[in-house]
Amino acid sequence: MSTKSLSVMRLPHISIEQWRCLIAVVEAGGYARAAEVLHKSQSSVTYAVQKLESTLQVKAFEIQGRKARLTPTGEMLYRRARLLLEDADAIERAASRVSAGWEAEISIAVEILFPTWLMFQCLDRFGQESPQTRIEWFETVLDGTPEALRTGKADLAITGIVPPGLPAEHLTTVRVMPVANPDHELHRLGRPLEYRDLRKHRHIIVRDTSATRDKKALTLDVARRWTVSNMATSIGAVSRGYGFSWLAEEKIRTELRNGELKELPMRDMNQRSQPLYLAFADRAGAGPGTLRLAEIIKEEVRKAGISTST
Repeated sequence: MSTKSLSVMRLPHISIEQWRCLIAVVEAGGYARAAEVLHKSQSSVTYAVQKLESTLQVKAFEIQGRKARLTPTGEMLYRRARLLLEDADAIERAASRVSAGWEAEISIAVEILFPTWLMFQCLDRFGQESPQTRIEWFETVLDGTPEALRTGKADLAITGIVPPGLPAEHLTTVRVMPVANPDHELHRLGRPLEYRDLRKHRHIIVRDTSATRDKKALTLDVARRWTVSNMATSIGAVSRGYGFSWLAEEKIRTELRNGELKELPMRDMNQRSQPLYLAFADRAGAGPGTLRLAEIIKEEVRKAGISTST
């Protein structure tokens, strides 16, 4: 804002304390009780409200018996005053966090196998504690997750690959299962499936998000393949019968329940357990916001009970 803008800005005639007295009278139900709540004399509370009314040339209260009741104008003033005090409190809390070193922005890379609904819960809870901190959430695949830590793109990561040289702790284990649409040809074979059965059909995979990805890493040697850029597209393709894939059970519970997907009866290459780890780009240099977000993620994972021992 320019100096010129500041010079023409009209200063408020009503103090925060006067608005506080107005709110207290409304919520306490009268001047006497408001004075007790505010630890002031009744005369000082009365004066503050009357001064507010005279300055604004409005009538906020009307006396009915022994009680002060809001006028329609008073109701409007009360609602706006509540917002004003809430904003003032938010500014003070934000300043307190900044002075304590809370980051203005935190970046987190999350392997797409981690349940999206659970990440929403983690970020929402963190946002309630630090609403001023912006979050940048990168949905990453395979080597793209540790790469985000190594390059400084992310402060924190949930990764299936432990980054060399970076400390990481086990967070949870997700179950990954081979699936296809119930009407897919693989289900019609009516027997345990072998690797050679899969080679004849289209494999749907999600692209590794790392810059140096190996196109052959962790995929089957099949002649037909679709490589997509996100998990939702992969689930949609497999659900519609365009191919088969290994998908995280937590990501496809709805599709399994609705009969859009069915687990393939593999003889050997059936269920996989994929450990996921929580890792910092710089644990020693992590800010209090990043550390708090990590704690919230661990707590929410424990509460959700998605970890498996297999």
